[in-house]
Amino acid sequence: MSDTASTTSARAHARSQAAAAIVAGPALPESVDRSEITFAQRVPADGYTTAVLGRGTRIRLGDPDGRACAHVLLLRAEAPWERLNVADTVKVPWQAYLGPGHPLLSDQGRVLATVVSDSSGRHDALCGPTAHVRATLRVAGAKHGLTPRDIGPTLSFFRGVRAGADGGLTATGNAGPGRAVELLIHLPLTVLIANGAHPLDERPTTALDVVAWRAAEPHGPGNDDPEYRRAVENTEQAWLAAHDLETVA
Repeated sequence: MSDTASTTSARAHARSQAAAAIVAGPALPESVDRSEITFAQRVPADGYTTAVLGRGTRIRLGDPDGRACAHVLLLRAEAPWERLNVADTVKVPWQAYLGPGHPLLSDQGRVLATVVSDSSGRHDALCGPTAHVRATLRVAGAKHGLTPRDIGPTLSFFRGVRAGADGGLTATGNAGPGRAVELLIHLPLTVLIANGAHPLDERPTTALDVVAWRAAEPHGPGNDDPEYRRAVENTEQAWLAAHDLETVA
């Protein structure tokens, strides 16, 4: 009889495998009080994770081994019809390359999150995910009642792309092990993340670390561009309106 021929033996086998496995946890930021951490997970190659995170949360994506590729989709938790708009995220700030101060915008002109620190500089807002990654994100979204039509274009962190003078796109790969990017969340969000290959860089991926914690600032640092300030104003108006409605109710 095999080790999994009955539910009893299968359970024993599974528990023995789990006991023997060595599962590495995510690297936690040294400056963050452990009591403030609300989410922490190491996502394996071709894996995914998902979380609902509140306004004022700071989320850190880490590339511990140097070949992660985090495909990220953001949706408003209380209104999932409003979601990350990659075209506006590039167009409104007049910048195709993500870096500190860059807003991640919805199609309603609101800032869902802002890049507040970045030690990688290798990201992509131009290509979108592969078919396999999109399928993975659909599975992740289904856990929140989302349908395939809710899974739109994503941003990719840790595998860069640059546009040439002729409009051609060239992959620039990863920046190396130990790099990280941090986002500050402006509105409650459902966050979907798949760690999979990039359309222009199909090298196998390595683990991705995802850690979130409550930040001290409500909306945090950004930049002084008028487009950014206008989007922040739109965001704050939406937040205050929702808060006032909750108070009345």
